[in-house]
Amino acid sequence: MARLEYRLLDEANGFPLLFYYDHINKDEVSLRFACDYLVKGHVVYEKTSCAIEPNCYVIYVKRSTEEQAVDYFHHAAKRWGSIQIELRHYKEGTADYPLVHTYYFKDDDDALLHLQSDYLLLNGMGKNIGRSG
Repeated sequence: MARLEYRLLDEANGFPLLFYYDHINKDEVSLRFACDYLVKGHVVYEKTSCAIEPNCYVIYVKRSTEEQAVDYFHHAAKRWGSIQIELRHYKEGTADYPLVHTYYFKDDDDALLHLQSDYLLLNGMGKNIGRSG
């Protein structure tokens, strides 16, 4: 088990620590490294880079100027006991991204492969996964 830290990309202030998780396993760190955004407390942070330090993994973030946290009122599925990835419809000029599909995984390796994929199948059709950055 390792430590994961989220640090603000602010060199002038010594990269302040925002959040940390002690005793996190490497599979979860890998999943978090693959994500472009972190939503915490209704604030959206954008990943800028990742680093491996002795006894610590680090994700550097900046507060997103283009994204905002949205409360979606769909029926939330049970969140514990599985890994979930939401596929949402991106629409330029709006902050509302309707839910298209939720993928559920019991295995973190399967979830990681989906996160790293450029195309996903949904109802037999390929969907191009847009990447930011």
